[in-house]
Amino acid sequence: MENIMNLCAKMGVTQEECIPYGFDKAKINLNVLKRLENKPDGKLILVTAINPTPAGEGKTTISIGLTQGLKHIGKHPVLALREPSLGPVFGLKGGATGGGKSSITPSEEINLHFTGDLHAITAANNLLSALIDNHIFQGNELDIETVTWKRCMDMNDRALREIETPTRKDGFIITAASEIMAILALSRDLVDLKNRINRILIGYNKNQEPLYVSDLGGADALTLLLKQAMNPNLVQTVDGVPTFVHAGPFANIAHGCNSIVATRLALKLGDYAVTEAGFGADLGMEKFLDLKMPYLNKQVDAIVIVTTLRALKSHGGAEDFSSPNLDAMIKGLPLLAKHLTNIQNFGMKYVIAVNHFYTDPQDEVDYMLNWAKENNHPVALCKGFSEGGAGMVDLANIIVDIAEKGSHFKPIYDQIDLPKVKIEKIAKKIYGAKDVVFSKKALAQLESYEKLGWNLPVCMAKTPLSLTGDANVHGLPEDFTLNIQEIRPSLGAGFLVALTKGIMVMPGLNKTPRALEMKVDADGNLLD
Repeated sequence: MENIMNLCAKMGVTQEECIPYGFDKAKINLNVLKRLENKPDGKLILVTAINPTPAGEGKTTISIGLTQGLKHIGKHPVLALREPSLGPVFGLKGGATGGGKSSITPSEEINLHFTGDLHAITAANNLLSALIDNHIFQGNELDIETVTWKRCMDMNDRALREIETPTRKDGFIITAASEIMAILALSRDLVDLKNRINRILIGYNKNQEPLYVSDLGGADALTLLLKQAMNPNLVQTVDGVPTFVHAGPFANIAHGCNSIVATRLALKLGDYAVTEAGFGADLGMEKFLDLKMPYLNKQVDAIVIVTTLRALKSHGGAEDFSSPNLDAMIKGLPLLAKHLTNIQNFGMKYVIAVNHFYTDPQDEVDYMLNWAKENNHPVALCKGFSEGGAGMVDLANIIVDIAEKGSHFKPIYDQIDLPKVKIEKIAKKIYGAKDVVFSKKALAQLESYEKLGWNLPVCMAKTPLSLTGDANVHGLPEDFTLNIQEIRPSLGAGFLVALTKGIMVMPGLNKTPRALEMKVDADGNLLD
């Protein structure tokens, strides 16, 4: 592993711009972006996936492996990933640092406290809650009647979804779904960060007029808590590819992309910037293109869509998707085809990355590859987990080829569309819904937001396991209805969050969480 200061020097980051956290990780001062603002951007590669199984399909492993493959063929890639949340780490999915020979390091530290960013975000979020409650306690000069701001913590804890304090009824959301997380991920610098914090809606007064942080005060204090967290974190793959790991909004309830500043650094410091968007293309990819890309001033050049045979079999109706089942895999292919059509409708170039497991039956692998080639879909069999960069050369070569041709982004909705129309277009064009039904509450909220002039982009909150709002509906559903139960303003982030029926912004632990299975040795090292 490269000493982090040496890695910075090789990237073109000066000693003054690199803030080391030990020998294996560092924060990068945002002055690098100012210094390199006239340097041409590298190619931007976005990694997405089909709707996954609950355990995920190795999208991060493919993202890491692709950068290793690009390095293997003589390119200079830089990777930009999201920071893991402790919720999944101790819950069902585990960490977010790849696997096998396509991993980033120091894996355990990245998955746990890392450089403290998520703790800083949690503290800033809860400082605002404390300021609101203190204002009410001290006389309530603003006549606050309804508080919309929630507390947060970086853990799956369903018992905290609804609480009651001596001041008022309240509740917790998970840190990765908080507006402060989204704001940090979308801010260009500290000035932008403070401006966005000032725009946060905290609630309504007795006349039902909206109240903002700018009315209450405290934006500077929140910014101070987030000052270091605003600087992207630099680590590396196991074979030395520079990797930014910064910000971690969930894609099922938030916008699912790493930070603007980390991606901008990757574009300036590498000839290929590889990044990913959370969960499937129906969530993470759509949000990257509609919510993040406008702030990048750079279009995506190519998209990698990850699939596994087990995911296809799951969507084809197999209950045991780890066992051979060619028929189920074939039945799952229409879902992949739908995602590919969506990518094409956005005007994007793409390649299918088949994440290979050593247990994959050869006949299923052959069928998958032949199906892609017969339908003129670029495809690569990816063995990054077992072989590292050497197992990702085919994907790397395809990406180099299609990225040179470039993409021509076509949005699926117009910014002037009303939020209701934007939601309907996403549901029908991306998910394939026949109808969209809004609850009375959601309709009333949309009407009030329209009167306030909050005509913003939309961040959909729904299950990642299905194109529908029902996690139990697999494959490519037909004639389904998407139910919207609530619309929450995220004014600092710059979008409205549309919550589908049943979505939770504070997840719960699964029946047997990974926290109960973890073992450490006498030195505190996690055992496999």
